Amino acid sequence: MNTPNPASSRPARALIADDERLMREQLRARLAEVWPELEIVAEAKNGIEAVELTAAHKPDLVFLDIRMPGMTGVEAARAIAQLPVDEEDNGWHGCEVVFITAYDQYAIEAFEQGVVDYVLKPAERERLTVTVGHIKKRLAQRASGAAEGDAPPPPAMQQLLQKLAAKMDPSKAPQLRWIQATVGQNIQMIPVDEVLFFISDEKYTRVQTATVEALIRKPIKELIDELDAEVFWQIHRSTLVNTKFIAGVSRDLRGRQLVAVKGHPEKLEVSRSFTGLFKGM
Repeated sequence: MNTPNPASSRPARALIADDERLMREQLRARLAEVWPELEIVAEAKNGIEAVELTAAHKPDLVFLDIRMPGMTGVEAARAIAQLPVDEEDNGWHGCEVVFITAYDQYAIEAFEQGVVDYVLKPAERERLTVTVGHIKKRLAQRASGAAEGDAPPPPAMQQLLQKLAAKMDPSKAPQLRWIQATVGQNIQMIPVDEVLFFISDEKYTRVQTATVEALIRKPIKELIDELDAEVFWQIHRSTLVNTKFIAGVSRDLRGRQLVAVKGHPEKLEVSRSFTGLFKGM
């Protein structure tokens, strides 16, 4: 039985991020027409501000200009996805993302696959109404604790953001093939293909293969940018697992999903934010 979420009884809250003031004002005005109950809690002029204000205000959705100087909207979305969430029923479990974009054929084709919504510049009432309908449905599913339905599982979002980042800047494409890690007193080169999973704490990330346990000083949020999102799925804020080595998923007595890994006895907990990965369990 799900505990009622107080967020479901209040108006949805949003943040707008665009480096053009006129675009922010225009979107705010259009949103007031098609979604008058929506509360705009903050506006950001760049990606860094968007991440900081999202962490501070914990909105239900964020409108991100896909191309902003410094940190792009795509980079901001990836950073927002890594913000800590409250695992308690009444806590914040992240937000929906809507990209604001000028006409960009590659981006629009990706968005129209249903992984994430978008708004074209300047925001037109007809398209914005469609977007608002999608977002309201997803927010209702979040509030009720229902299954994700047509909302994308986290890997689909990670893969989209990774592909968009690589398209906008080829240097952002995943390039990590080897892990240089500390094993005892020695430095060892570990092929990424052999890694079963990564688990981070405050200082180190544990690299686990079938035969080696090693430590590196690279947080999960950096590894996500360097690893192929189609291979390494994030199942917890602190855990990435190699999908090639997933043996199965079970539930413990508390109802938590646990991932069994081939070649290793440890089971990995799936956090509440990522339970949609393994539907039907």
